[in-house]
Amino acid sequence: MDLSTLWLFVAPPVVGGIIGYFTNDVAIKMLFRPYRALYLGKQRIPFTPGLIPRNQERLAKRISDTIMGSLLTPDELQKLARRLLQTERVQSALLWLLKLALEQLESDKEQKTAKILANILRDLFGQSLPRLLKVLARREEFLEEQLNQIFDRVILEFQLNDDQSGKLADWVTQVVAPPDRIRQVLIDFLTDRNIQVIDEGFREKTSGTYWVVANLFGVRNSLVRLRAFCLDEKEACNTLLAELVFSLGVKSRLKEWLRNLSLQNLPVSTVRQLRKTMRESVRHYLQDRGAEVLQGLSESVDWENVASVILTRLQTSDAVTGSLEVISQELALILERYLERDLENIVAQAIPILNIDQVIVDRVKATSPADLENAINGIVKSELQAIVNLGGILGFVIGLLQSAVLLIR
Repeated sequence: MDLSTLWLFVAPPVVGGIIGYFTNDVAIKMLFRPYRALYLGKQRIPFTPGLIPRNQERLAKRISDTIMGSLLTPDELQKLARRLLQTERVQSALLWLLKLALEQLESDKEQKTAKILANILRDLFGQSLPRLLKVLARREEFLEEQLNQIFDRVILEFQLNDDQSGKLADWVTQVVAPPDRIRQVLIDFLTDRNIQVIDEGFREKTSGTYWVVANLFGVRNSLVRLRAFCLDEKEACNTLLAELVFSLGVKSRLKEWLRNLSLQNLPVSTVRQLRKTMRESVRHYLQDRGAEVLQGLSESVDWENVASVILTRLQTSDAVTGSLEVISQELALILERYLERDLENIVAQAIPILNIDQVIVDRVKATSPADLENAINGIVKSELQAIVNLGGILGFVIGLLQSAVLLIR
């Protein structure tokens, strides 16, 4: 067998293998390339751009439909949400946020948080609370129980001790009613009209020896002389009154009276009436002037300083830092109970808001053909190469069959 005859039988499998190998390779390349349409004059060259770039929008829609229809179904999203929102994970996230908030307070050099808190406190005590107090004070039962407890436990059981009653008696005798003030009260009381009324009443309403004294001597002259003595002899009158107060033991009697003074000695009906009167007086006062008092108090307070003190205390408080974990755990449990009840509705409402299918379409459309080719090759490169190799093998086998046919002939 010469060389030309040998080549006639060897050429078909070799050429078939080469054609099959490169045909599959070109076919796979044409899935992605060329990336853009090529033109000859004004006519677009067939098979440009590649299959995937030419149908990238439809491919994106099909990928989105496949993912949303088979992978990211509402049930799968609910399972995913439950895995992501497990109590331990949520608690850790909340604890991290709380600690971050405290760190933010410490690093707040411009005192923005303090200003915000100051505005909140100012509005609360200057506007909201006065309006609320004015509305609540109109109710008959407003603070009824609290005021009754204050009356029963504080006012009703209040009683001065010996030292307190002594100091109060000294204050009354030395400040409230000193001899000079008593003298002035006598002068103001002993007017001509009062002296005449006393004299006439004494004459008409006395009997026996007192009637004789009242009608023969009368008390008019005595009262007039007493008034003149108080007016003319101030020092002597004050000294006389001081000696009289000391001789009568007014201070000791007043001290004893103050020490024994207690609402418990009053009748039950009187005590009840006093309690009711106190409660109504407080309620009416709060209704009429409570808002004004709170607003005035709010205006007099430096709320920015108060807010700074509160925030500083919160930053350094061991109770606050120690309770962060407990707070985060309780918030996580509350969120867990809420999710158990409404997770299905939340997911159903979140899917249209997130618009995941459109996000997938936009991301696939925004991916360049080269990146898309690299991504697909990165996933199925070995499988695509196997297809190319298979094309070469099939071409080689067909060539062998052709050589066999030629050999048989």
